[in-house]
Amino acid sequence: MAKINDNFLKLPGSYLFSAVAEKSAAFSAAHPDKELIKMSIGDVTLPLAPSVTKAMRAAVDEMGTAAGFHGYGPEQGYDFLREKIAEKDYIARGANISPDEIFVSDGAKSDCGNIGDIFSTDNTVAVCDPVYPVYVDTNAMAGRAGDFIGGKWSKLIYMPCVEENGFLPELPKERADIIYLCFPNNPIGVAMTKEQLKPWVDYARENNSVILYDSAYEAFITDENVPHSIYELDGAKEVAIEFRSFSKTAGFTGTRCAYTVVPHELKLGGTELNPLWNRRQCTKFNGVPYIVQRGAEAVYSDEGRRETREAIKYYLENAKIIREALTAAGFTVYGGVNAPYIWAKTPNGETSWDFFDRLLNDANVVTTPGSGFGPSGEGYVRFTSFNTRENTIKAMEKIKNMNL
Repeated sequence: MAKINDNFLKLPGSYLFSAVAEKSAAFSAAHPDKELIKMSIGDVTLPLAPSVTKAMRAAVDEMGTAAGFHGYGPEQGYDFLREKIAEKDYIARGANISPDEIFVSDGAKSDCGNIGDIFSTDNTVAVCDPVYPVYVDTNAMAGRAGDFIGGKWSKLIYMPCVEENGFLPELPKERADIIYLCFPNNPIGVAMTKEQLKPWVDYARENNSVILYDSAYEAFITDENVPHSIYELDGAKEVAIEFRSFSKTAGFTGTRCAYTVVPHELKLGGTELNPLWNRRQCTKFNGVPYIVQRGAEAVYSDEGRRETREAIKYYLENAKIIREALTAAGFTVYGGVNAPYIWAKTPNGETSWDFFDRLLNDANVVTTPGSGFGPSGEGYVRFTSFNTRENTIKAMEKIKNMNL
């Protein structure tokens, strides 16, 4: 008899954002006259930059000719994009990353989950708490997380990120083989300086650990002492894999394009990880469409960079509006300076889901309950700055008029 992977049966409930969507849909069905303002999932609202759509239209026309048609492309990504990524995102910042260390994909979410394929299920995994659920759930599916007991996975090492430590994790007291870090952070919205990140690189080098570094929000960094890449730190190429995405940087949430960097220097027991990831991708992934990659390439043009910076500026201004409005309303808030997320403490000791429900019912604003990101997220909700300016202002007015 065929058997299932019973690790899936250990997963509690549904995926966090699916649960939020279900509650929102149920409210809309019951109150069709009410307009919901969604500040929960990190989906963008501004259209793709003109230079991006121009490049994609040209690629569509090219695909319509015998001479310009492209069939199956390289699973690792086309050289024209990988070379631009290496030049603009890394070499320009003093990080010597080569094109063959870059793997273009359909999303950082996919890669953060799929990267586990090249690691043994015996590895111990450390995650920040609260944390982006994909890091936890995919390790649970693979069997690395153990059993879900009392709101925690028995085999995971939790690194609490709470007010007392500035919402930054502390180095694990026990040895961790794989460490997930995301900075600027999702969900809290805080960032790490180079000085704060250096001990993690040192720890990984001393313990033969691997850091899985999600820098999907690096385009939102405003502080000069916050690194855009972990590879800006000496020795990081020996211990870190980095994930990047065009979703928030250039509005590719519906277009799907990202990339992962696996340096040649990164080895475990003398085995280089770059060819292992290459082997995985060649077997399980068919590559990102040529048209999409031409659009991503346009992001690096002078015009594309100007246009995407304007979009980032727009979302950061939204974040400022949210942060200032919530503060004025009496909330304690964090984030929103180097990231598109604002982390707000619930009033009067309410639970995350209780306050989520109250915001939904009384203000018709959808957020994300902090407890859905892990035990240390209880007592908070997350706001995103990706809605329109009009809706952002309207949402803040509605919350301000609530009986808090």
